[in-house]
Amino acid sequence: ERMITAGEIGPGDKLNEAALAEHLGVSRGPVREAFRVLEEAGLLTLKKNRGVYVRQIPLQEALEIYELRAIMEAQVGAVLAETASEEQLASLQTMIDSMEQAVQAQDAALYYRLNVEFHETLVSFAGNRKMYLLYRRLTRELALFRRRNLEAQDLLTGSIQEHREVLSAIRSRDAQGAADTLRRHVLQSRERTARSQDAADAPGNVMKKI
Repeated sequence: ERMITAGEIGPGDKLNEAALAEHLGVSRGPVREAFRVLEEAGLLTLKKNRGVYVRQIPLQEALEIYELRAIMEAQVGAVLAETASEEQLASLQTMIDSMEQAVQAQDAALYYRLNVEFHETLVSFAGNRKMYLLYRRLTRELALFRRRNLEAQDLLTGSIQEHREVLSAIRSRDAQGAADTLRRHVLQSRERTARSQDAADAPGNVMKKI
């Protein structure tokens, strides 16, 4: 899962059970079981008589995932505005500080990982385990679409500002304001994804995939 979500194994890549077992230093049994679990999680797909492949998420499906995230995170924002402890707020601030350091270092890969961690932490703090498990599955599926919308430095800078606004809204203890801020943040990410895909598909662009 880590290799897939980190982009070491890309969408559409075929997975070789024996090669992965050797690379990971395990027998083929655990790799086979991992394939089964990750297929159920939506990260892999089994093609009959052809093998196991990393799923390729089409743009429309990625945009639908963002819409679901917007609904879920709006609810999370409303809950946390009323229930977040000072310790939780401090933890979120520390995560944003780390994200700011990643922006300053122009480390898009690290920023992406911290971004995912920040949002999953928000959802976990809401205390709804079912929501958290569903949300985590959605973020893992979305990782298959990759992170082109956060690779440019100006977009990283804009994204970190949105995260500061999210935390500020939660700290304000205004449930509706926090819900609106989180919904807007996720939908802005959705729009960045749509625009980046349009740019990648434009005539003359040789970098169709990353």
